[in-house]
Order: sequence, then structure tokens, then C-alpha cells
Amino acid sequence: QLQASGGGLVQAGGSLSLSCAASGRTFSTYATGWFRQAPGKDREFVAAISWGGGTTKYADSVKGRFTVSRDNASNTVVLQMNSLKPEDTAVYYCGVDLLNVVVAGRSRYWGQGTLVTVSS
Repeated sequence: QLQASGGGLVQAGGSLSLSCAASGRTFSTYATGWFRQAPGKDREFVAAISWGGGTTKYADSVKGRFTVSRDNASNTVVLQMNSLKPEDTAVYYCGVDLLNVVVAGRSRYWGQGTLVTVSS
């Protein structure tokens, strides 16, 4: 089971840190991805990190502002979001699957989302 947390309300230019915690099992060898869905839009890929942490991928819209990291000892993946913009407002989800599948915007397992609201 996956659980995303850490969302909230922040002003433009601010920062938030989202966490994705896995419980009940270890998703060994799977990459973890972050996705988001804004109101009226499709869910889109945001960032991903390989199981070993050596490979990270980002959507162009968040490159240079977001950083994904993981701690396999605690089964947690963190998405650090800096320089937030109003267009980053969305429900953020985490998911696990093979890295290329996650980057393509899909996932075998999904966590509950967490809402991020960026005010202008």
C-alpha cells in the first residue's frame, strides 16, 4: 500500500515536501513515480526515481525546481518542490512500476493523492 502526504497551501515561490510511504510490502526493484492531476486535466507524470536511486527523471515543467529522492530503509520517497507556481496546483499521487512505465505516466500500484494548492 502506498500513501502520499505533505500537501497543503503555499504561496507562489514557496516550497513543499511530499512523501510517499510504502507499507505492507516492499516494492523491491520498482521505480517510484510522482504524478499530478489538476482540475479538469488528465493525470500527468512529474518525476521518477529508480529503485537504487541512481536514475531520476523529471517532466520538463518541473526540471530545476523539483527533486525526487528515496530512502529504501524506510520505504519512503520524497518529492521536494521549490519555486512553486500556481500551475503546480493539483492532486499529487505516487505510484510504482518499472521506470519506463512510470515515465510514460502509468503505474501498477497507486497511492492516495495529496492536494497541493499554490496561491498567486
